[in-house]
Amino acid sequence: MGRLGFIIMVVFGVQVTNAQQVFHRTTLLMGSRFDLTVVAANEQEAEVFLDTAIVEITRIERLISSWDPNSQTSAINANAGIKPIKVDKELFDLTARSIALSELTDGAFDISYASMDRVWKFDGSMTQMPTAEEVKKSVERVGYEKIILDPEKQTVFLSQKGMKIGFGAIGKGYAADKAKRLLMAEGAIAGIINASGDMNTWGKQPDGRDWMVAITNPMNKNKAFAELPLKQGAVVTSGDYEKFVEFEQVRYAHIINPQTGYPAIGIISVTVFAPSAELADALATSVFVMGKEVGLDRINQLPNVACIIIDDRGNIHKSERIRINEE
Repeated sequence: MGRLGFIIMVVFGVQVTNAQQVFHRTTLLMGSRFDLTVVAANEQEAEVFLDTAIVEITRIERLISSWDPNSQTSAINANAGIKPIKVDKELFDLTARSIALSELTDGAFDISYASMDRVWKFDGSMTQMPTAEEVKKSVERVGYEKIILDPEKQTVFLSQKGMKIGFGAIGKGYAADKAKRLLMAEGAIAGIINASGDMNTWGKQPDGRDWMVAITNPMNKNKAFAELPLKQGAVVTSGDYEKFVEFEQVRYAHIINPQTGYPAIGIISVTVFAPSAELADALATSVFVMGKEVGLDRINQLPNVACIIIDDRGNIHKSERIRINEE
């Protein structure tokens, strides 16, 4: 999933009257850039908070990574069509919520997308579209309904051989949520976990202002079309302007519909605001797949969720709960 860059409207590390300061660290985790921000009384306290967040995100990566052959996710995939695998309650619950999100989005979000054959290339090497037969075959093993959960035994079973699950479209959001909750429990009064655009916030800046986010204009990444406050919530943006292919003047995004095998068309950017980064992460991908009309309708039905869509002509579409003044 592509991610737009966010501009965080905050001055880092500046002394203020109440002695609280903003501290910041950037690191590579889960194969992505994480920008971690905390408000703390001093550098020593901040370092403890930042180290705590990194340890937690690293733990989650080891649990859900399909690239780590020793992870429980890899064990599930290795035993597809063979036997159920008992997993930690945390991974079982994440899988169950992922299936619920698949049902909510009519399959636009599906962790079994990892089963898909990679017939689309977005590295500049494609010279022609795959055939209809190749596309159809590429999704034969995809289908969240083939993921069998046993709550009593706490097992996950992929019923078809060759199936795989992957948490790439929800994992960073989940990690951001978990790091936020842990830091709040440890006494961090405010901060931001920004997982390559999967952003979760809590508290306020030391001067009492809300954290602010500037939504980048995909047509001109040096210009933001809106600035919005973030209050105890999450925002995730998914964009196709860096990874796409074009055939016969039709632009195909790198975000692929797991049901049809064809890339999304008509949208270049989706920004979702939600109570959790996990939910925002999954919905941002789903709206891309569903398209702007169906996507907006689905978002409008969800409590405390809002979105901004930019179509391939540069037009901006907002859900009912969005109130912004465009620049």
